[in-house]
Amino acid sequence: MICILRLVAILALGIAIAECEVRSYADYMVCRFQTPDQRHVIEDIVRPLTNDYDIWTRNEDFIDIRLPKKVGKLEGCDVMIENLDQVIEESFPNRMEIDEVRSSGQVPFDTLGSSDFFFHEYRDLETIYTWLDLLEHSFPHLVTIEWVGETYEGRSLKALHISTKNPETNPEKKTIIMTGGIHAREWISISSVCWTVYQLLTKYGVSKKETKYLDHLDFLIIPVFNPDGYAYTWEHDRLWRKNRQETFVPSCPGIDIDHSFGFQWTSNNEFPCSEEYSGEQPFEAIEASSWDHYLNTTKGEYKVYGFLDFHSYSQEVLYPYAYSCEAVPRDLENLLELSYGLSKAIRNRSNKYYKVTAACKDRGSDLTPGLGSGSALDFMYHHRAHWAFQLKLRDTGNHGFLLPSKFIAPVGKETYAAVKYFCSFILDPSV
Repeated sequence: MICILRLVAILALGIAIAECEVRSYADYMVCRFQTPDQRHVIEDIVRPLTNDYDIWTRNEDFIDIRLPKKVGKLEGCDVMIENLDQVIEESFPNRMEIDEVRSSGQVPFDTLGSSDFFFHEYRDLETIYTWLDLLEHSFPHLVTIEWVGETYEGRSLKALHISTKNPETNPEKKTIIMTGGIHAREWISISSVCWTVYQLLTKYGVSKKETKYLDHLDFLIIPVFNPDGYAYTWEHDRLWRKNRQETFVPSCPGIDIDHSFGFQWTSNNEFPCSEEYSGEQPFEAIEASSWDHYLNTTKGEYKVYGFLDFHSYSQEVLYPYAYSCEAVPRDLENLLELSYGLSKAIRNRSNKYYKVTAACKDRGSDLTPGLGSGSALDFMYHHRAHWAFQLKLRDTGNHGFLLPSKFIAPVGKETYAAVKYFCSFILDPSV
């Protein structure tokens, strides 16, 4: 299968287009098993037939698994995606845009900054980083791009610090943190974080709400938490999940960053080839270690009131803890109230229902201890953030991680509705 990288790099001199061989999924399908008994599905149905499987999502009602078609018809399997390669191809920028880019030779900066252009399709890493540079250039009084660390493959991990830097309106440096793209294949999480950034900046000084948010809050935002993995999804494997750093098995690179944080970390005993490989020690994932240093050293004086971690898919609002369903979070009643408030804000905006549930149930920690260990959600909630949530965005399964680009704007809008509710709550918990 040949993948055309529609937008590999947007530079001052123009646009480079490249082609590369990528992994084919022609021989795979995605099955949904409508049962709360996930252990039965894995141990009694799937594993006796194959070890070549990938759990896409799970919750109290169902589990979605990518499986080779050669396993045949399985008990309880409702085929969710039959032609994976076709759905993968549809998630990339369309060929009409490629032809337009090729004929024009370059995209002016003012066009790149247009929401109509940027959010029309998913964008590769270099395009996103160029867009972030443009935001810093366009809003120098509000935006600073900060270096968090360097990845295994030598890419920069970048954060946007959005602030009016006014000690009179935000004397204690009250801060909200947002992250996207910890898992490389979850493209909609990255576009939604970028959408949020764009709304906050362009509406400052125009809208009373956004002006109040930026006057009284600092924002630390990492749109692409896993640069190596995200680049790999564009170049080689659209469904890659982990980062790309070396493991003790040279042919199986990558650590699940969201299993690598140093709170309640335990080895999940997965082989390095597994998509959920946790590494051999906490903070082994370079991105998690860099974030820990940036957050607790570089930004140690900032008071983190809120943390939102964007993922996909299944339309859920998850609250701590992920590592155990027996651990009771502080202020559980208020956490639940805020969770339902986030869900309601989304529903009021788009009429889409986001289920509120404990992260441990989403991760399967209630069934298999260790599955939810070392998560960013738990680490942030325990160490820095007073309120912390993970938002798993659209959809509920028709496309899974391969949500078409036509949903970028609708998901961005409903996500931003939740962000606004969150900001308003942080500034005034009585709302």
